[in-house]
Amino acid sequence: MSLGEFDLIAKYFTRPVRRAALGIGDDCALLAPAPGMQLAVSSDMLVEGRHFLSTVAPDRLGHKALAVNLSDLAACGAQPLAFTLALALPRADERFLEGFARGLFALADAHAIELAGGDTTQGPLAICITVMGELPAGGALLRSGARPGDDLWISGAPGDARLALEVFRGTASLDARAFEAVRAAMERPQPRIALGLALRGVATSAIDVSDGLLGDLAHILRRSGVGAVVEVDAVPRSAVLAAQPPALQRECTLAGGDDYELLFTTPAARAEQVRAAGRAAQTAVTRIGRIEAGPGLRLVDRDGRAVADSFGSFDHFRS
Repeated sequence: MSLGEFDLIAKYFTRPVRRAALGIGDDCALLAPAPGMQLAVSSDMLVEGRHFLSTVAPDRLGHKALAVNLSDLAACGAQPLAFTLALALPRADERFLEGFARGLFALADAHAIELAGGDTTQGPLAICITVMGELPAGGALLRSGARPGDDLWISGAPGDARLALEVFRGTASLDARAFEAVRAAMERPQPRIALGLALRGVATSAIDVSDGLLGDLAHILRRSGVGAVVEVDAVPRSAVLAAQPPALQRECTLAGGDDYELLFTTPAARAEQVRAAGRAAQTAVTRIGRIEAGPGLRLVDRDGRAVADSFGSFDHFRS
């Protein structure tokens, strides 16, 4: 007998909640933030063929669906609290559901976030998660706080996810070990929750890199009313990406997207605090530029020479 809607919810997605006041089973979940705390709320949708390939393993898809949402909480400096899951499935495939739920809950448990509700329906494969986190009132990291003279930092080493996509497209070639390394970056991104928490009170602005470093930086510049200079050769990259042609390296690091690293600004005097935050979060952090008073974005190489900005970013309705 095929699995029905409520059977699959009960079998694969119903778990006791400990932090939420009420979880799955009623018309609404109930949350109770601690006194003096605000809720941070964000939603992301993943659609097959647009955000992930049909070849992705179900457990990796479950991981990524939650990871991209947790990354928004990281960029805000919020502690994960609860999430909801809306899932459209072509059919109730138990092999898919088991793997998807396993990957989803492994990451949820790692960050102590609970599934508190959601919805299921039949249709083309699509996943929409809404995450909720909490943080001290007035303590959120925002896109609007960058100031002239601030340093510009990036976590990790962006670009590997884009390189994996180019391999899938057939425009780049890697050996099996190198391909698996960059494919993991594409399919199992690691949300920088610990770093986001450590940057509260240190960073002046932050955003997670989902659509490309330069494209996401533009959001900070626009909301903060400032400009920036980016030292393109200072942007860190993995050993696999560093072995690729220079033009491809820049395309992947600056315009790749799907990185889910944190791009943030801090006063220059706080450089050691940033490094300490990176050490505490066990995450590499690299200074890649500075904020300027004048509008616009300038790119320079390691010798300070201008680099033409021919890099795009992902747009759901233009890409």
